[in-house]
Amino acid sequence: MHTLLLIGAGGCIGAILRYEVSGWLQSGATTFPLGTLGVNVIGCFLLSLVMNLSEYRGILGEEARVFLTIGLLGAFTTMSTFGYESFRLLEARETLLCAANILGTVALALLAVYAGRAVVLALGRW
Repeated sequence: MHTLLLIGAGGCIGAILRYEVSGWLQSGATTFPLGTLGVNVIGCFLLSLVMNLSEYRGILGEEARVFLTIGLLGAFTTMSTFGYESFRLLEARETLLCAANILGTVALALLAVYAGRAVVLALGRW
């Protein structure tokens, strides 16, 4: 039960953060779902940081890792929204924007995961 409460608390915070950060990033954009792309990339980077800090540095315990990864970041990232928005771009015949969204999300998410790992490995050299 304790683990479920940690996940739920993290999820509550992550959902609120997603709403705020996505809205802030989207505020200047028109059709392109920049807010969703942004939270997915940020979420990948943060997940990579947390997992690599846990795995390579042993800094985070199991409860903190569950709270942050499954709870907070699980609610913060928005892959279901990404799929829906990509489909809507296709439906609106915005093929180039759809392709940019899909390719940008995948490429930047992988880059963010790599960057998170690189940060943690660089910390190990200090």
